[in-house]
Amino acid sequence: MNYLRNRAGVVIIVFIGFAIFAFLLGDVISYGTPFWARHQNQVGSINGEAIDINEFNAQVEQTSEMFRQQMGGGTLNPQMRSWAVQQVWGQYLNRELLKSEVERIGLSVGKTELNDLVQGDNPSMQIQQAFRDPQTGQFDRGQLTGFISQVGALPQGHEAHGQWEALLQSVIDERLSTKYTNLINNSIYITSLEATAEYTNRNKLANFEYVLLDYDSVPDSAVTITEQDYKDYYNENKGVFKNPEETRSLAFVVFDASPTAQDTAAVRTAIEELKAQLSETTTDSLFAAVNSDTKYPFIFRKQGEFSPALDTLLFNVPVGTTVGPVLANGRFEIGKVVETKVGPDSVKASHILLNPAAEGGMDRAKAKADSIKGLIENGENFAALAIQFSTDEGSKINGGDLGTFGRGMMIPAFENAAFDAKRGDVVVVTTQFGIHIIKVEDQIGSSRVVKAAIVDKQITSGKETTSAAYAKASEFFGAANQNNFQETAAQQGLSVLKAEDVTAMETMLMGTEVPRELVRWAFDADRNEVTDRIYETDDKFIVAQLTGIRKKGQLPLEAVKSEIEGVVRSRVKGKKLIAQAQEASNGANSLAQIAQKLGKSPTLAENIVFSNPVIPGVAQENAVVGTVFGLQPKQPSKPIRGSQGVYVVEVTGFVNPEAPADLDAQKRQLMQSLAQRTWSLVFRALQDQAKIVDNRAQFF
Repeated sequence: MNYLRNRAGVVIIVFIGFAIFAFLLGDVISYGTPFWARHQNQVGSINGEAIDINEFNAQVEQTSEMFRQQMGGGTLNPQMRSWAVQQVWGQYLNRELLKSEVERIGLSVGKTELNDLVQGDNPSMQIQQAFRDPQTGQFDRGQLTGFISQVGALPQGHEAHGQWEALLQSVIDERLSTKYTNLINNSIYITSLEATAEYTNRNKLANFEYVLLDYDSVPDSAVTITEQDYKDYYNENKGVFKNPEETRSLAFVVFDASPTAQDTAAVRTAIEELKAQLSETTTDSLFAAVNSDTKYPFIFRKQGEFSPALDTLLFNVPVGTTVGPVLANGRFEIGKVVETKVGPDSVKASHILLNPAAEGGMDRAKAKADSIKGLIENGENFAALAIQFSTDEGSKINGGDLGTFGRGMMIPAFENAAFDAKRGDVVVVTTQFGIHIIKVEDQIGSSRVVKAAIVDKQITSGKETTSAAYAKASEFFGAANQNNFQETAAQQGLSVLKAEDVTAMETMLMGTEVPRELVRWAFDADRNEVTDRIYETDDKFIVAQLTGIRKKGQLPLEAVKSEIEGVVRSRVKGKKLIAQAQEASNGANSLAQIAQKLGKSPTLAENIVFSNPVIPGVAQENAVVGTVFGLQPKQPSKPIRGSQGVYVVEVTGFVNPEAPADLDAQKRQLMQSLAQRTWSLVFRALQDQAKIVDNRAQFF
């Protein structure tokens, strides 16, 4: 103890020093850690505004569900899921970039302006849509006024306040977006000179003759490409070689495990056995739920809503008949007609949803639902009751209005209640979401409908097929390494596919669907590294090698050398051809004389316009057509380096258009065209200037 007392100062200094060192070391470690590892709940950030994964994912799920409904149900493939993620990310970018810009230039919505947008003579469309009369579909000002009064009487913290604030913020955001767009559009101006030039470029015709010395006429072996040739082209086109986001290049081998004819026959045998059982069963819906790969809702459907082949059969047989199997979208289907009737095509309805748990149990919830139903039947306002009692946050703000929906859009119990009732009926039904008080506003159309128990079986690869493909993949995977990937594939008779500029969110490589884990591996691996394992999809095995890494930003010459080799070689050939054309031009006064020296005949091009610089039968030749419109007739041009070769041209004549009948209309048309492109150009500029961290690839 005495020893420690005498050296306490030293001990404290050492301890503090160690703590400081640990703190700094921790900061260094943190600095070296990727952003996604330090912010594991953030999908990314835009100008410092973090995007929480839970909030982002909720919107992805909503968008995915919308895609799913648009495609008629079923499971979304990875590519569709990726599109949903991309769409939601775009929405975040749009919102945050606009928010930053609006704040920077000081745009705002004042209290008087907001009040006018809510309760003025011409309210915001969002307000009008939120407060519609269910009967007429028109904006109901009385409903709006009643809602505002009810919200004002509710205590602070009530959920209705949050809904109202969210709606007001949405109205404000929409107004700020309109202001900003108008500000940009009002800066657009087209002069009379610009309008006249655009009109001339689209309507002035040029007729000319040309002689083409094709690049292909010079053998590749006749030219040598120098490093300076590469540098010259790269420096002239440097702006083209900017990578907007980090990418990878891959070489990969695909081992196909798709179902064989034998696999298909086995699945057909299985579905035939199920057909016999379905014909005999008395619990049709339960049998279908247990045995079908796809869990089809057991509801009435009108003709055209089953798969085409099955649809035709189901609507042409009596109740109790089992039909199929039919082949549809890679699966065999059978169906048993359980019931048929005539019913409406769609229903317009409103509902109030009660949560039994919040009401103290199912019995109390049902009693409350019956009481609300009685109030409605006695003339109480349905919309006001929905705002007061409904727990469905999506519809209560609209007075419970669900709009018009067709068959298959609602869960079966809800759908059956709405379609079986009559126009004007109020019915109570229980679903897995709670107890619904439904008011049927209208029923549209009338068709024969069928309720059928559907059983399907996906045609999948059998064990023998899968094992054979996996054995080949394993043989290649075991032999391949970063030094012999291509050679090993050739020795085993395998084709190597190549995918360039693969982004972090990619789901397809050269038309082949690949697992997201494979793409994530590519963004963690080193150049020339071979995959750490065999990657699998439903019917494929994949082994890949990382062949290239491209960072975001300006790409160096070495990174693009292989891509530009062809055009650089053509430029070198062009020097030879230009010299050849110049020699033929010496002492010549016409294109015909030049062509004769070159052993060629002039070719005529007629009615060419500046705005569409295509030489018929050859290619788009911007430099050539641009030169033509700067020449005088009957004077051969100097040699012109084009995309297909070296040209010498001679104008035979121009056809000038009449002056525009209405120059102001021409100016308006140009302004509208420019205004349509403005926002995308502004958005791109804001995006280039923004600080964006994108970690989506770590989550999706």
